[in-house]
Amino acid sequence: MNFDIDNVKKLKIAYIGGGSRGWAWTLMNDLTKANDMSGSVYLYDIDFNAALNNEKIGQSIVDSQWKYIAVKTIEEALTDANFVIISILPGSFNEMEIDIHEPEKYGIYQSVGDTTGPGGFFRALRTIPMIQKIARAIRNCCPSAWVINYTNPMSICVKTLYTEFPKIKAFGCCHEVFGTQNLLIKALEDIKKIRNVKRNDICVNVVGINHFTWFTEAHYHNIDLFEVYREFVDKYYDGGYTNGNREHWMNNSFLSTERVKFDLFKRFGYIAAAGDRHLAEFMDKEDYLESPECVKKWQFGLTGISWRREDLERRMERSRKLLSGEEKFNLKETGEEGVMQMNALLGLSKMVTNVNIPNMGQIPNLPFGAIVETNASLMADSLKPVYAGNIPDEIYFNVKRIVDEIEETVQAGISRDLNQAYKCFVKGHLISSLDDNQKRNLFNSMYDKTKKYLREYK
Repeated sequence: MNFDIDNVKKLKIAYIGGGSRGWAWTLMNDLTKANDMSGSVYLYDIDFNAALNNEKIGQSIVDSQWKYIAVKTIEEALTDANFVIISILPGSFNEMEIDIHEPEKYGIYQSVGDTTGPGGFFRALRTIPMIQKIARAIRNCCPSAWVINYTNPMSICVKTLYTEFPKIKAFGCCHEVFGTQNLLIKALEDIKKIRNVKRNDICVNVVGINHFTWFTEAHYHNIDLFEVYREFVDKYYDGGYTNGNREHWMNNSFLSTERVKFDLFKRFGYIAAAGDRHLAEFMDKEDYLESPECVKKWQFGLTGISWRREDLERRMERSRKLLSGEEKFNLKETGEEGVMQMNALLGLSKMVTNVNIPNMGQIPNLPFGAIVETNASLMADSLKPVYAGNIPDEIYFNVKRIVDEIEETVQAGISRDLNQAYKCFVKGHLISSLDDNQKRNLFNSMYDKTKKYLREYK
């Protein structure tokens, strides 16, 4: 994909899930701020009216060099696209409610429920057929396009894209690592009294899988941040670190006091680089998710479906205000990197950042082709993984078992075989305390209550 300056001014971006009331607005914001790029964004969504609303919102942005077009077919969105954004919700909040709350009847608590555990598993079963269809459409309509996935479960989605279309140029983006880089900035301020540090100044070696990523090295110039972080953890381990948040973590399930992260550092000696509520789900149930009381002890939250529904209402109201002109679309710093990544792939810049891609040897002791999260170098039509080294022995078991779960889940989803899916489901680490009958009953109830989206499974 070679671009001269004229082509960069007439890009085509296909947004699958273009009715989004979150990521789509972030993309609009960041595209408007990218003065060296312009073109059209084609918005495709199964809810056409939502995509149409985003077309109107996008067109209302003052001084935007981008045209937004809602379309009714995925082929119209994808044909000759230079970039494809995938940001879909696999199912509805009704299905997500089952993902999160049905296992609670069996004493299984999930703090997110969209990546691993029984909730993540059933979300994956719904997602895999959708991602397969998207991959086939990309192969037919824009095989040389760069594809950026934001949909969870991230590793499952990226693995499915490559399984369905091996020559696809796809990667997954997640900002969880950014939060831990920012935490290291706070540690520098607190321990070393060094201020005004930017996130890009925090150099880290990223290993692992999405939402269960780790730093094996971290530096600020010539300062080893592991030593700084060790002192920081010792200082705040018992009471947690609030980062000056005015809102208490008990009133906002997206906040925590980093105690899970601190505990993992003390246990394994490496910096866990995701939010506490994600990290907790990849460990054994007894570690951090034994009960709601256990969760409170570690000072993070269970993100129930009621909060998500309330948040959707708030975003629907904002959409109404943006459409009516009651609220103007004000540009801001989002902290996201999607548009920066596109800019680098166009050859307008270069960058190194964390992405989710197949393992090509950047982590030698994980299976070749497994989806891993490491740093990669992005430049003109090129994305190359940065060698990260082996997963350290101390955390290898915990990472490898999730890698195996991902591989088996994708195979079960592609087969559409419920028996194979069940065999995979019962191996899940979060439900290991259940007996065979409980596992079967949980699987059956979750299937029965979400089968509207599982009709292809036999």
